[in-house]
Amino acid sequence: MFDSILIPYFQSVWPLVLEYHLLVLFLVSFAAATILPLGSEWLFIALVAAGQSAAGLLLVATVGNTLGGITLWCMGRGMMSWYAGRTAGHEDRGLRRAEQWFQRYGVWSLLLSWVPIVGDPLCLVAGSLGIRLRLFSMLVATGKGMRYLSVWYLTQYVASS
Repeated sequence: MFDSILIPYFQSVWPLVLEYHLLVLFLVSFAAATILPLGSEWLFIALVAAGQSAAGLLLVATVGNTLGGITLWCMGRGMMSWYAGRTAGHEDRGLRRAEQWFQRYGVWSLLLSWVPIVGDPLCLVAGSLGIRLRLFSMLVATGKGMRYLSVWYLTQYVASS
Protein backbone atom coordinates (compact mmCIF):
# COMPACT_ATOMS: atom_id res chain seq x y z
CA MET A 1 0.00 0.00 0.00
CA PHE A 2 2.68 2.51 1.04
CA ASP A 3 4.79 1.56 -1.97
CA SER A 4 2.10 2.84 -4.32
CA ILE A 5 2.13 6.20 -2.51
CA LEU A 6 5.76 6.68 -1.47
CA ILE A 7 7.71 5.38 -4.46
CA PRO A 8 6.08 7.72 -7.02
CA TYR A 9 6.53 10.63 -4.60
CA PHE A 10 10.22 9.95 -4.08
CA GLN A 11 10.73 9.38 -7.79
CA SER A 12 9.24 12.79 -8.48
CA VAL A 13 11.33 14.68 -5.89
CA TRP A 14 14.59 12.75 -6.35
CA PRO A 15 15.87 14.95 -9.23
CA LEU A 16 15.35 18.00 -7.02
CA VAL A 17 17.13 16.28 -4.11
CA LEU A 18 20.06 15.46 -6.38
CA GLU A 19 20.26 19.02 -7.64
CA TYR A 20 20.38 20.46 -4.11
CA HIS A 21 21.86 17.41 -2.43
CA LEU A 22 24.22 19.24 -0.06
CA LEU A 23 21.52 21.62 1.18
CA VAL A 24 18.99 18.81 1.60
CA LEU A 25 21.54 16.63 3.40
CA PHE A 26 22.49 19.52 5.69
CA LEU A 27 18.85 20.20 6.61
CA VAL A 28 18.01 16.54 7.19
CA SER A 29 21.20 15.97 9.21
CA PHE A 30 20.52 19.05 11.31
CA ALA A 31 16.89 18.07 11.96
CA ALA A 32 17.88 14.49 12.78
CA ALA A 33 20.18 15.72 15.56
CA THR A 34 17.48 17.75 17.25
CA ILE A 35 14.43 16.36 19.00
CA LEU A 36 12.79 15.30 15.72
CA PRO A 37 12.53 11.52 15.29
CA LEU A 38 14.34 11.49 11.99
CA GLY A 39 17.45 9.79 10.70
CA SER A 40 19.82 11.11 8.07
CA GLU A 41 21.69 7.91 7.22
CA TRP A 42 19.14 6.83 4.61
CA LEU A 43 19.69 10.04 2.63
CA PHE A 44 23.46 9.87 3.08
CA ILE A 45 23.49 6.29 1.72
CA ALA A 46 21.19 7.20 -1.19
CA LEU A 47 23.44 10.11 -2.16
CA VAL A 48 26.58 7.96 -1.92
CA ALA A 49 24.86 5.35 -4.10
CA ALA A 50 23.95 8.10 -6.57
CA GLY A 51 27.65 8.89 -6.95
CA GLN A 52 27.85 12.20 -5.09
CA SER A 53 31.23 13.32 -3.72
CA ALA A 54 32.04 11.45 -0.52
CA ALA A 55 34.12 14.29 0.94
CA GLY A 56 31.33 16.82 0.48
CA LEU A 57 28.70 14.49 1.89
CA LEU A 58 30.82 13.62 4.93
CA LEU A 59 31.56 17.27 5.68
CA VAL A 60 28.01 18.56 5.21
CA ALA A 61 26.35 15.72 7.13
CA THR A 62 28.82 16.05 10.01
CA VAL A 63 28.43 19.83 10.22
CA GLY A 64 24.64 19.67 10.02
CA ASN A 65 24.39 16.94 12.64
CA THR A 66 26.88 18.72 14.92
CA LEU A 67 24.95 22.00 14.68
CA GLY A 68 21.79 20.09 15.60
CA GLY A 69 23.62 18.78 18.68
CA ILE A 70 24.74 22.32 19.54
CA THR A 71 21.10 23.39 19.30
CA LEU A 72 20.24 20.78 21.93
CA TRP A 73 23.20 21.93 24.06
CA CYS A 74 21.77 25.48 23.93
CA MET A 75 18.34 24.16 24.87
CA GLY A 76 19.93 22.36 27.81
CA ARG A 77 21.60 25.58 28.95
CA GLY A 78 18.36 27.52 28.72
CA MET A 79 16.32 24.72 30.24
CA MET A 80 18.36 24.74 33.42
CA SER A 81 17.89 28.43 34.13
CA TRP A 82 14.16 28.12 33.44
CA TYR A 83 13.90 24.86 35.37
CA ALA A 84 15.80 26.12 38.42
CA GLY A 85 13.41 29.05 38.83
CA ARG A 86 10.34 26.81 38.69
CA THR A 87 11.45 23.99 40.96
CA ALA A 88 13.27 25.66 43.83
CA GLY A 89 13.50 23.07 46.57
CA HIS A 90 12.18 20.20 44.42
CA GLU A 91 14.33 17.66 42.62
CA ASP A 92 13.48 15.95 39.33
CA ARG A 93 14.55 12.31 39.51
CA GLY A 94 14.88 11.87 35.74
CA LEU A 95 17.12 14.87 35.33
CA ARG A 96 19.20 13.85 38.31
CA ARG A 97 19.66 10.35 36.87
CA ALA A 98 20.80 11.76 33.52
CA GLU A 99 23.29 14.02 35.29
CA GLN A 100 24.65 11.13 37.34
CA TRP A 101 25.00 8.96 34.23
CA PHE A 102 26.80 11.74 32.39
CA GLN A 103 29.08 12.43 35.34
CA ARG A 104 29.84 8.72 35.74
CA TYR A 105 30.99 8.30 32.13
CA GLY A 106 32.26 11.85 31.70
CA VAL A 107 32.45 14.14 28.71
CA TRP A 108 33.86 11.31 26.60
CA SER A 109 30.32 9.93 26.44
CA LEU A 110 29.65 12.79 23.99
CA LEU A 111 31.50 10.76 21.36
CA LEU A 112 28.31 8.66 21.39
CA SER A 113 25.98 11.60 20.79
CA TRP A 114 25.04 10.04 17.44
CA VAL A 115 23.54 6.92 19.04
CA PRO A 116 19.76 6.78 18.58
CA ILE A 117 17.65 7.42 21.69
CA VAL A 118 20.54 8.37 24.02
CA GLY A 119 22.38 10.90 21.84
CA ASP A 120 19.87 13.73 22.07
CA PRO A 121 19.54 13.55 25.88
CA LEU A 122 23.34 13.50 26.15
CA CYS A 123 23.50 16.83 24.32
CA LEU A 124 20.76 18.32 26.50
CA VAL A 125 22.43 17.16 29.70
CA ALA A 126 25.82 18.46 28.53
CA GLY A 127 24.28 21.89 28.08
CA SER A 128 22.47 21.75 31.39
CA LEU A 129 25.68 20.78 33.20
CA GLY A 130 27.57 23.67 31.64
CA ILE A 131 30.04 21.62 29.60
CA ARG A 132 32.15 24.11 27.65
CA LEU A 133 30.81 24.61 24.13
CA ARG A 134 34.24 24.22 22.50
CA LEU A 135 34.89 20.85 24.18
CA PHE A 136 31.31 19.75 23.53
CA SER A 137 31.55 20.68 19.83
CA MET A 138 34.86 18.90 19.30
CA LEU A 139 33.68 15.65 20.89
CA VAL A 140 30.28 15.68 19.20
CA ALA A 141 31.73 16.51 15.78
CA THR A 142 34.30 13.72 16.15
CA GLY A 143 31.66 11.15 17.09
CA LYS A 144 29.23 12.19 14.38
CA GLY A 145 31.98 12.39 11.77
CA MET A 146 33.15 8.88 12.62
CA ARG A 147 29.58 7.64 12.31
CA TYR A 148 29.16 9.09 8.81
CA LEU A 149 32.59 7.79 7.81
CA SER A 150 31.52 4.33 9.01
CA VAL A 151 28.26 4.55 7.07
CA TRP A 152 30.19 5.61 3.96
CA TYR A 153 32.65 2.75 4.40
CA LEU A 154 29.89 0.17 4.91
CA THR A 155 28.03 1.50 1.87
CA GLN A 156 31.19 1.12 -0.23
CA TYR A 157 31.80 -2.35 1.14
CA VAL A 158 28.26 -3.53 0.40
CA ALA A 159 28.34 -1.95 -3.07
CA SER A 160 31.58 -3.75 -3.94
CA SER A 161 30.36 -7.15 -2.74
